Amino acid sequence: MHRPRTRRRRWLAGLAAGALAVTGLSGVDASAQTAPDAGRDPRLMRILRSMSLQDKAAQLFVLQIYGKSATTAEPADVAANRRLYGVDNAAQVVARYHPGGFIYYGDNVADPKQLAAFSNGIQRAAAAQPLRVPATIAIDQEGGIVARVQPPATQSPGSMALAAGRRTGDARALARITGTELRAIGVNQDYAPDADVNVNPANPVIGVRSFGSDPRLVSDMVTAQIGGYRDGGVTPTAKHFPGHGDTTTDSHTGVPRIDHTRAEWERLDLPPFRAAIRHGVDSIMTAHIVVPSLDPSGDPATLSRPILTGILRDRLHYRGVVVTDALDMQGVRDKYGDENIPVLALKAGVDVLLKPPADAQGNGVFPRQLAAVVNAVKSGELTEKRIDESVYRILELKQRRGLFRDPYADESKIDQVVGTPAHLAAAQRAADRTTTLVKNGAGILPLRPGARKVLVTGWGVSTTATLGTEIARRGAVTTIKQTGISPGQAQIDEAVAAARDQDLVVAVTNRAWDIKEEPNHNGPGQMNLVKALVATGKPVVVIAVRDPYDIAWFPEATTYVATYSYTAEALRSAAKVLFGELDPRGRLPVAIPARDQPGTVLYPFGHGLGY
Repeated sequence: MHRPRTRRRRWLAGLAAGALAVTGLSGVDASAQTAPDAGRDPRLMRILRSMSLQDKAAQLFVLQIYGKSATTAEPADVAANRRLYGVDNAAQVVARYHPGGFIYYGDNVADPKQLAAFSNGIQRAAAAQPLRVPATIAIDQEGGIVARVQPPATQSPGSMALAAGRRTGDARALARITGTELRAIGVNQDYAPDADVNVNPANPVIGVRSFGSDPRLVSDMVTAQIGGYRDGGVTPTAKHFPGHGDTTTDSHTGVPRIDHTRAEWERLDLPPFRAAIRHGVDSIMTAHIVVPSLDPSGDPATLSRPILTGILRDRLHYRGVVVTDALDMQGVRDKYGDENIPVLALKAGVDVLLKPPADAQGNGVFPRQLAAVVNAVKSGELTEKRIDESVYRILELKQRRGLFRDPYADESKIDQVVGTPAHLAAAQRAADRTTTLVKNGAGILPLRPGARKVLVTGWGVSTTATLGTEIARRGAVTTIKQTGISPGQAQIDEAVAAARDQDLVVAVTNRAWDIKEEPNHNGPGQMNLVKALVATGKPVVVIAVRDPYDIAWFPEATTYVATYSYTAEALRSAAKVLFGELDPRGRLPVAIPARDQPGTVLYPFGHGLGY
């Protein structure tokens, strides 16, 4: 239920009383600030001085938590939290450790009202502590393929889709809508936008999360979204510095190496981050990547002082918060032990330590990482002044977002903000400008509405079902045969058999280019499926619902559409394009090279057909 105004007054009164108590306990007269505190907010400085070293170190961490409420008693959630933190739930984590905040993942989310109550529970737990410092509550809500909060929340088309539409106004509007809805459910920081320039079609971790391969286009879209998120009331975070766009290794599972020269980095990777800094971005996330031209030590950027202090702080004059990518990713864990990583990151120039991992036995490393930071100060490896710098930035950012004034979500107004008709319509309008017709060699498109038999096959249960429904609405009789991410020969044979008595086949692909037959790869199944369907002689329309590069792996397909994501809005737009209700307006935000020939371009940046 809605937090009454009296509770807000108690929050403010308590904060003021706490601040006065802090002055008394610390013996510091606010009127006698020393020169190093000049220009700093006196209230935040009083809070900072009141903190023990342990409190300060805890404020640097943003933690993962299990459950769907701050006081969850669900046995599975409790067991997982005890393995990580030795307590049952988020409220108990706050009471024991006083961390800076939490990050939500999909398992934390049931619906917007539940998430608002979860967020308020965390903030009530924070308000009950002596320092009364509100919590950062963060999420990865990039849009497109990375969206933790699903419908009824509004779904943005995603970065590469928005870039295909070439409208910075759409990018800003959708970021504002996302920010507004997140803030309405108590989330105050979004780890978006993605500022990586995706120049490697084989990039396994970025791809459509990037706005594209052109630094100027990416810069324009990134700065538009920074403004939009702030308009919506959440902290934007440009990621992943110094640029994760040219790698064939996923930093979740390995250590990517970027071999750009310094000049190439400045030309390709730097511009979006420089633009973000010039537009006052509040937070920048690091990448767990090795860039020898920027730091020859072999350390990942997250742990690199030459990169985070020498370049980001000193050269680019960035003064905001630096947050690590998740510390449970292999890209940052390979070279040093988990307990050393927070200290090394702080020495490099990091402020926020995100998502400490579990060890090989499944036990959480956070308590040991927290102790490692405290002990590093006590031993002199880190100075307390260095910790204070980061804690002050964190407190200042919380104040800038209004969290000290009122950190709560209004649970009575969720339906008036989240997934409103106006927001949903804006997302659909933006998606309608992104669909790209890459190839129409047989002149199959646009289709005429009317009776025909259509097989919809390929990747995605909900994706094929949604497309089948949309096509059926235009008069067709549709057959759905979902074949998964890695179809085997039996599934391919079934799809081919089903295609033989159809008038048209619509084949959906999701990273069909990833043909390696290894763990964590798709294998050649999708490529083989499309080739077999084309060989039937039936008209085949291929719709790539993720990376647009798939066409290079089955060039015999004559008709090819790219949507860049598989949101319902993107699929509805694709159906409109198929039937000529929309002129395809999207233009490729990347070049599509020939298979195994990166120097040969099949479809250039900016390509896109119309009717």
